[in-house]
Amino acid sequence: MVLPEIRLLQAAIVLAEELHFSRAADRLNMSQSTLSKQIFKLEQTIGFRLFEHNHQAAELTHAGRVFVSEAREVISHTERAVLSARAVLDGPTEILNIGKSSYTDPFFISTLMSIHLPLFPDMKVKLWSNFSNELAQQVAAGTLDLALITGVPHKPKLSVLNIANNPFYIAMAVDDELAAHREVRLEQIHNRNWILLGQHANAHLYDSIQSATSDKGVHPSDIYHFTSPEEASELVREHSGLAFLPRTAAWRIACDGLTMRPLADDRLRLVTSLAVRADSKSRLVTEFVKAAGRKLNGVRFAIQGQLPLTG
Repeated sequence: MVLPEIRLLQAAIVLAEELHFSRAADRLNMSQSTLSKQIFKLEQTIGFRLFEHNHQAAELTHAGRVFVSEAREVISHTERAVLSARAVLDGPTEILNIGKSSYTDPFFISTLMSIHLPLFPDMKVKLWSNFSNELAQQVAAGTLDLALITGVPHKPKLSVLNIANNPFYIAMAVDDELAAHREVRLEQIHNRNWILLGQHANAHLYDSIQSATSDKGVHPSDIYHFTSPEEASELVREHSGLAFLPRTAAWRIACDGLTMRPLADDRLRLVTSLAVRADSKSRLVTEFVKAAGRKLNGVRFAIQGQLPLTG
């Protein structure tokens, strides 16, 4: 069996995240025709279709979703192999690989980056970015030491320290009728255009929104999908829509004619956790998580779970 080149895997991963050839090509700093040729070459190499596409738009096949998930692991393992080898060459510096998403509250990231461990004075932190569900899989697989994840259901291979429990925020136009309210209830968004993070990015959150709204007889007029807050803001403006976002992401786009309101529904909450492998024996990871818990407690964040720590 001929294995595909790393650059082809990277092209497929970015296209899977964007589901749009033009945006994916821009991220990869290549032309659309080059990207199309790379995807075609990859599909020819592996012998099956990864994407169904029509002009600019692309949709993952079922096989494509499985392939891309595993391809991310390949890329992560390759990157970590290079870093580990470099660490050997550079000396015995302890490297802690931490995952975060583009939706992670920057405060949590800065808090973790400010941690210093007396037992590991030469510790260096390497940040990796991905969607939360992918980060959880990478921690479980051992390619990340720990990760900040949001909206990920319980996984037996992970132990988590819950550090925040917040509502969704609805981003809307400042002249939207819902902007007159202090908070938004599900009944008020019935028969409106909804802007949701794509199901490929976080199927659990996507399905939770669909389930909670359906149970109350609340349905959208239409649904549009995004992968970044900036893309969500464009869709809100274009379709007079309501975008479901974490608080910090909503803040990022709440300007130039857009505002935000919390969504008042107990079933739709965004729980952010610090996740590690349940069977981790790393003293570095243990000490870091203990320090993170103390630091977050020190700034009065509610800690709603506890990791089984060793040592």
